[in-house]
Amino acid sequence: MAEKEEVEIGWSEREFATSRFGDKRLKSRLIKLAKQFSDKPLSSINQAGEDWADAKAAYRFFDNEKVGEDEILAPHLLRTQERMRGYGLVLAVQDTTEVDYSTHVATTGLGPIGNHGGSAAGLMMHTTVAFTEEGLPLGLIAQDVWSRPHEPREKEKKSVRIEEKESYKWIKALEKTAHSTPANVPLITLGDREADVYELLLRAEQLAAKYVIRAAQDRRLENETSLLWEQLAQPKVAGRIELEVAAQENRPKRIAKAEVRFASVSIRAPQRLKELRMEGWKEVSIWAVWVKEKNAPKDVEPIEWMLLTNVEVKDFADAVQRIDWYRIRFSIEVYHKVLKSGCHVEASRLMTAARLKKHLALLCVIGWRLFWMTFLNRTDPAAACRLILAEHEWKALYCRIHKSNQLPDKVPTVREAVRWIARLGGFLGRKADKEPGVTVVWRGWQRLTDMAEDWLIFRST
Repeated sequence: MAEKEEVEIGWSEREFATSRFGDKRLKSRLIKLAKQFSDKPLSSINQAGEDWADAKAAYRFFDNEKVGEDEILAPHLLRTQERMRGYGLVLAVQDTTEVDYSTHVATTGLGPIGNHGGSAAGLMMHTTVAFTEEGLPLGLIAQDVWSRPHEPREKEKKSVRIEEKESYKWIKALEKTAHSTPANVPLITLGDREADVYELLLRAEQLAAKYVIRAAQDRRLENETSLLWEQLAQPKVAGRIELEVAAQENRPKRIAKAEVRFASVSIRAPQRLKELRMEGWKEVSIWAVWVKEKNAPKDVEPIEWMLLTNVEVKDFADAVQRIDWYRIRFSIEVYHKVLKSGCHVEASRLMTAARLKKHLALLCVIGWRLFWMTFLNRTDPAAACRLILAEHEWKALYCRIHKSNQLPDKVPTVREAVRWIARLGGFLGRKADKEPGVTVVWRGWQRLTDMAEDWLIFRST
């Protein structure tokens, strides 16, 4: 089900209602900044406000020592929990991205990014976003932003405890997710190959936290002479599925036909845990689901996923469900695209990493809302557009699209409104076209906010 809360007041007032700065003026400024950045996601700080006074107030806000990125995100995290309560299952997707500020040579506090051998500089950001099974983003659950040290990074040594490694980010996010998930809301954590950390599997067992993670290592199995991949090759093919592969560069979208195998396995604890005298180390009993494409075109890399999960896999239907869960993981990459291309987070010139972190925290909420609005069109298209638009916004949109000052007797649907917004952003809306994507929606959204402001001005006179 979708969130059935109409936009009767400004969305930013509702989203940040529980802000706690110890100063009502800071709360009011946060709400105003959220509205300004949401109305003009492609604009700089100077352009988002109404005048120079607004811009100066924004700079003071991000420079204020009483304001931290955790305080900015806190009310949104609570709202995410409220939205999670409306669903029977939630998927928590973790992922890391680099925020590139390399062209901002005067900015202090940044760290190396990229291959760590060049001059690229910026911030690292590890985010956990809640999704429904249909792919609707409900909001952020956890986030950690940091600067890497400037000294050359050595390859992480096996003899170092996990708490001292960058890969500890996966466990910290898992713990935050487990502690903030509302009671009686089943939640599955999803991660790509970088999340294949043995300590994460072990910590998930201790927390009774469920997960589906793509394996990166051919791990040794307990009481078996074979390794993981060799062991999964032994069972018969449980079934076959078709996977839609999105278009990439010069390659068109295609359908991949894959075989599915699954088995229960016990992963042997790495020897390094014994050497480090890690408390509670032992083997982990889980299920593995192997997806392998057959007869792939010669010029493409075949799909092959080895998925590790502690959610029981009894039959082929269970295996397919675990695969479908994992496919939602790619949605967080779209979210990061929204942040970088739709909100221009890398264009900010706030001169210090501390200010940039606060700015980034706010834009992460703005980016989520644009993303949510686009996907609500795919999960609840028949709902009234008041779920995403205030009264004056949908009326201004309707009159602009229909070139009329006569309003309809019935409030338009989410699908109608989103497609109209997308048309403002260049979406053609032909019969053969699919539902609009995030790019055209965020372009159209910026035009709509200007129209909605004009609507209020002219209607008031």
